Amino acid sequence: MIRAFIRRFDVDMREAAEPNPDSYPTFNAFFTRALRSGVRSVIAEPEAIACPVDGTVSQYGEITNGRIIQAKDRDFSARELLGGDPTLAAKFASGLFVTLYLSPRDYHRVHMPFDGILRRMLHVPGRLFSVNPPTTRAVPRLFARNERVAMIFDTTAGSMAVVMVGALNVGSIETVWAGEITPPRGYVLRSWDYLDDNMKFAKGAELGRFNMGSTVILLFASSHTRWETMLKPDVSVRMGQQIGHAT
Repeated sequence: MIRAFIRRFDVDMREAAEPNPDSYPTFNAFFTRALRSGVRSVIAEPEAIACPVDGTVSQYGEITNGRIIQAKDRDFSARELLGGDPTLAAKFASGLFVTLYLSPRDYHRVHMPFDGILRRMLHVPGRLFSVNPPTTRAVPRLFARNERVAMIFDTTAGSMAVVMVGALNVGSIETVWAGEITPPRGYVLRSWDYLDDNMKFAKGAELGRFNMGSTVILLFASSHTRWETMLKPDVSVRMGQQIGHAT
């Protein structure tokens, strides 16, 4: 199955820490494989925002009146995305967002875009619609309906949210500090608060992983951030490359 998957999706195993498909004990171990040292570099400039994943830009821009663009003629609210918390959503009402789609062939670990301190994590139960481009264009409020894990950080650029959105065939979402968050799937929103300063993450540090292809939505609350001009829909991006700047 692993070899068939590599052929079907043209996975570049030369980038993997373990390039031999026969060395993986399970399909999930292969799917969440680590990268070989040196194949990604994280932008070192302190004010630079690094891409958290390998993937493709779906949409990006400003959050206008609390609304986030999903696709042409489709949007959803930051409040919905963040589990319905009005106080939390208000922080991002006039901020920036970028939505990054991970295809099955991509590297599926998620990394820190900017130095910060974890303050809160939310698990928001929901559906598991596919998040591929045709479905994103067709299903209203898709990212606010799928199951997701939202991580809220304090940074020198203001509040930052990294939202890992589940999808069709996603077996689980994991974080490096709490392990598997989903499954078990449930119908009650769960929240974890981190009140001390021990949960510090440097830019480029691993945050978690998907067990199948999905989407990451990155939010910045501050108006003192901007996206790079290269950020356009359908542009391929790599983990660690500069996608924005804190001014």
